[in-house]
This record gives sequence, structure tokens and C-alpha cells, in this order.
Amino acid sequence: MTAPRAVYSHWRPLLGTTMVPDMTVTFSSDQAEAFDAIAEMLSRVGVDLEEGIVTPKANSTEQVCAVVGKAGSGKTLLLSELYKALDEAGVDIVSGDWEGKRRKDRRTLAILAPTNKAASVLRTRGVPATTIHRILYTPVYDPEYEAIAEWLAGNGDRPDIEGLQIEGLTDAALDRAYAFYQTHKSIPGALAAAGLRGSDFINGWKRREDPLDIGFIDESSMLDKRQFEDLQEIFPTLVLFGDPAQLAPVNQSGEMVFDAMPEEKKHILHRIHRQEADNPILDLAHALADPELGFEQFERMIEEAAARDERVVYAGRVESDLMARSPVLVWRNATRIRLIHAFRSVFDAPEDTLLPGEPLICDGIELPAKHRKKRLDLEARGLIKGAQVVYLGPGRKPGFSRLHVIGAESPNIGAASIIKIESLDEEEPFIPYAARMGATFLHGAAVTIHKAQGSQWENVQVFAPDLYAAARAGRMEAGIPLWKRLAYVAITRAEKRLLWVTRARLAKPSQPLAVSDLTAQTVAFALESEPAEPQFNV
Repeated sequence: MTAPRAVYSHWRPLLGTTMVPDMTVTFSSDQAEAFDAIAEMLSRVGVDLEEGIVTPKANSTEQVCAVVGKAGSGKTLLLSELYKALDEAGVDIVSGDWEGKRRKDRRTLAILAPTNKAASVLRTRGVPATTIHRILYTPVYDPEYEAIAEWLAGNGDRPDIEGLQIEGLTDAALDRAYAFYQTHKSIPGALAAAGLRGSDFINGWKRREDPLDIGFIDESSMLDKRQFEDLQEIFPTLVLFGDPAQLAPVNQSGEMVFDAMPEEKKHILHRIHRQEADNPILDLAHALADPELGFEQFERMIEEAAARDERVVYAGRVESDLMARSPVLVWRNATRIRLIHAFRSVFDAPEDTLLPGEPLICDGIELPAKHRKKRLDLEARGLIKGAQVVYLGPGRKPGFSRLHVIGAESPNIGAASIIKIESLDEEEPFIPYAARMGATFLHGAAVTIHKAQGSQWENVQVFAPDLYAAARAGRMEAGIPLWKRLAYVAITRAEKRLLWVTRARLAKPSQPLAVSDLTAQTVAFALESEPAEPQFNV
């Protein structure tokens, strides 16, 4: 077997200095091979990582490849190191909130994920990721604010306050914006730090007309064919990063977009990288690859792991405290609805209203075609289907809600909302809040494992009786028992602790629901910027 080698072992001209030993990143042989293959692909389109130079983009054939590996195989590390190499070479990183003036010789990279939560996981690791939607649709900035954005992005001089003629803007506010941008690289966040609201500097949203250059797509197992085709229209060079053991999109019969790629275009990461101490959660996830493993045997493995490691819990009940920030993962909708009602009951939530701190899941935008700009505005705020949201309280107008969008760069917003509480006994859900139209939400104390893909939480509760039901049903997906795919996806959502819940019981909460941990996370809260509610009866 080829010995692992240090990343940049032959890329040092790119860095220009000898690396400090404790900053050296070591690749396994399969990671190094994937890095070399992608570097060679990039060199064919004028991005030379070995020499650290870029040349203007020329017309070329489309290039697509995939980096495929199970949880813990090092996909994120590889993506991160490729991003750093491209950044060092002078490729512009496109974040989706501001692109600046286009140059003929400009080379660009966008790092994308299907959901806000998946993008935020990358951002916590220093990778400036955004959602696919934020690249497909771009903001239109008011001209008065373009000078500030250009300056923050390093493409212009510090603007003169008097020349801008923006009411209330001061040099101290610009200093705050600059300091924020140095840390977070978000133009809207920096402007919010200066006391400006999104409605001040963004006039609207439009579908991207001009193509970009290089795209890295994380969690690509979640892509459906339509999304993949949209991305291919924008990026002539695409690198997909995905886990073949996850669940495929529901409309694709167990097939992921990278499954149909030629083998030479797929770089498979076989080695599982571990922390200094073995990770029992990853051990359990990878044990599922054994074709002889049955459900009962797997559950015994979990019980044994829990006996020797506190990161695995063989639990006899669901912890209601955890449900407020990380949903219980289930297979069946009926289980999901029962758990939601049990959660609301133990927190003494009224039937006709929500409590601040209740979790929600965005189920889409209900707007007629003529309000396309309103739809784009809501989606740009992070309210895309599947987004995880926490209810903060009622808005200023009937039907409006204050919301915290988990994983969004500016998470606290106000929006017209249609919130649905489903019931097993009724065909139609109960709706405690309803604008005439706007973003629609389901309760989020429990979600299906399909919808949990792309997300991670510190603590994850998996409702084992549902997976046992899937095992008893004998269902298969792409030749693998469905219960194993469900268990793999559910287990690998846990960052630090896995709770394998074996019984349909719910613990009483230790404290009431609260939102103080969320509202303290942002510089400015944009309740004042709630858009006017369109006059339309759904």
C-alpha cells in the first residue's frame, strides 16, 4: 500500500514558504490520488495548483468528477484543502451574496450544499459555503451600497461617507462592517453590523444569467437530476462530494447522480480516518456494511458500545429537552406526528398557538406566479424547503412570525407564515398562524431520516422501533436493506453523541422552552424589515 504523504508535498511553490510542522495536513493514499486527479482536471482549464497560477478561462468541454466515500473517509478535509489551494492560486471565491465587478481574466469557485444546515457545517470548518439556491439566484444591490460592498470585498477604496449620502451611516459603522467582514466574509452580515437592513441595500433577486467557473458540491447524494442539470448549465467544471451509503432522492429509485458516472470519473475514498480515540458512532455506521448483519445483532452492538463509551446511549425514552434543537429521527410519518404531539404536550404548548422556542421545518413557499420576486426574497432569506427554523414569536402584523433559520448567515428574520400542526385523526392540519400567503412550516420536533440528510447535530436521537419496522417489512433500496440505509444516515447525523431510543416513551423537560441562545447569535435582528404582506387570498 502506498504510504500516506503530506498534502502540498509537491505543491510548495504554491505556498512559497516551508510549512510549519504542526500545520502540515497529511493525506491518505486515496485522498492524495483524488487531489492529484482533480488538480490535473483543473490544469486543463487553466488553473495550475502546482505553479500557483491561473490563466483566463477559455472555451472548453464540460468536466465533471465525483469524490465518493462513507462518513469519516475524509471528503470534507479534501474539499477544504482544494479550496485553500484554489484560493492561494488567486481564484475568486463566490459566496452568493456579492460578486463584485466582473473581469475578463477572473476565475471563480463556488462551494455549495443543498441546504442551509449543510452549508453551515462547512462554514464552521472554515470553508465559505453557501446554498445551491443562493448561486442560482443572485441579489440585485441598490447602487448606493455597491461602493461599500466593493470596498469590503477588496475591490475598491474606502467610500466617503458624505459622497454616499446614506442616512445614519457613520465612519464608526463602516469600521464595524469592515471588522465583521474580516471574520465572516458576508456582505449582508457586514452591512447589518453597520446598522443597515437587507431591505435597504438589496432591491430584489434574479436568476443567474452568466455562468461561473468551478463548482464544488457537498452532500451531492441529495441532488436530483433537475438540480444537477441546473448546476451543469452554470459550472463547466464540477466536483461532486457525496456518500454512496446515504438515501437517494425519493424520486430517483435509489440512484444518486454520481452513480451513472464512468468509473474513471469517480474517486473513491476507502480509508476511514479516526480521531485519536476511536469513534464508536462511526464504528457502528460502518458495521452496517456487513451483509450478514441483522437488526437484532446490530442493536446488541449498540448496547455493547453504550456500556463502554458515553458517546453512545442505549436509551429507554426520548429526551424532550433535546427535541427543541435537534429533532428525533424517524422513518414513518405516523411516528413523527405522534412524537410532535407528545413534545407539545410535555411543554404545555396551547393548542391554538406556538411557544417561542418551538422548532419548525420549512415546507415550501405558497405564492402565486405573479409574486415570483416575493418567493425569491423569502428563499434568499433561507426559507427553502427543508430548512430548519425555530419560532421566536409573533410578528408585528397578523400572520407574520419572527423566526430563526438554523445555519443561515443572518438567521433572525420576520416573514409571512403558514404554520401547520398535523394530526393523525384529521385530514387537514391545524393552522395556529396563517398569513394570506408566504412560507409554510411543519413542526420540527421530529423529522424523517430522509429530510435529515445533509444536517448534523451534536446530539442525535434515533427512534429504533421505526427501523425495526423497516427491517420486518423486508424493503430494499439499490440492493441494500432499507433499514440499514436508514440507520446509516441517522447515525452519521450525530457529531458527538448518539441516543438509540428503544421505547415509545418521552421524558419530561428539565426547563421551559427558551430562545435566548438563538437571539444572541446575530448582530442585528431584522424584525423591522418585515416585507409588506401582499393582498391575496389563498
